[in-house]
Amino acid sequence: MTQLPAPEWLSSPDLVAYPEALAAMEARAAAIADGSASEAVWLLEHPPLYTAGTSAKGADLLDAGGFPVFATGRGGQYTYHGPGQRVGYTMLNVQARGGDVRLFVHNLEEWLIRSLARLGVQGERRAGRVGIWVVDPDTGAEDKIAALGIRIRRGVSFHGVSLNVDPDLSHFAGIVPCGISQHGVTSLKRLGKLAPMAEVDAALKDSFATVFGG
Repeated sequence: MTQLPAPEWLSSPDLVAYPEALAAMEARAAAIADGSASEAVWLLEHPPLYTAGTSAKGADLLDAGGFPVFATGRGGQYTYHGPGQRVGYTMLNVQARGGDVRLFVHNLEEWLIRSLARLGVQGERRAGRVGIWVVDPDTGAEDKIAALGIRIRRGVSFHGVSLNVDPDLSHFAGIVPCGISQHGVTSLKRLGKLAPMAEVDAALKDSFATVFGG
């Protein structure tokens, strides 16, 4: 496996429109594949919107409520993005990192789990359910706190992960998130963790290094 330099960390202070983010991701991923750019992790927030992955089912879009809906080439089903949710777009050279896509996805999950641990939350995997889950200490319910979905082109990933910090959770009601109707969604705020976004970003950056290096 090639030892790669640390990725460039990018952060956008303002809400980023989804088409703008997609175009930037695709351009950076292409440049990485060409060898003309370094890997990058981009932290941002979107305005309220829904995206449909390659496995999305039309019936899972319950009520868009006036929010735009974007068909996207990432894996997975419907998800919501909006203010208060930290999105981490990972433009990484999976091929140079060994080419094992399942391991790469596992490492994205591990990244989220370790980041949550730094924020005082125990995130867990669940067999048959995509994303990272937490157990509500008051109700015992299992809710999703983070999601992931990627696309790999020419050995380079784009799209990535999202972590619910303090989004409007009612906006998830417009979809069946990731096709899973038996469980809900939650956030750091709902769990009583009032972490500012800068603290979340620090946890993501530090945990990334422990999982991926750099």
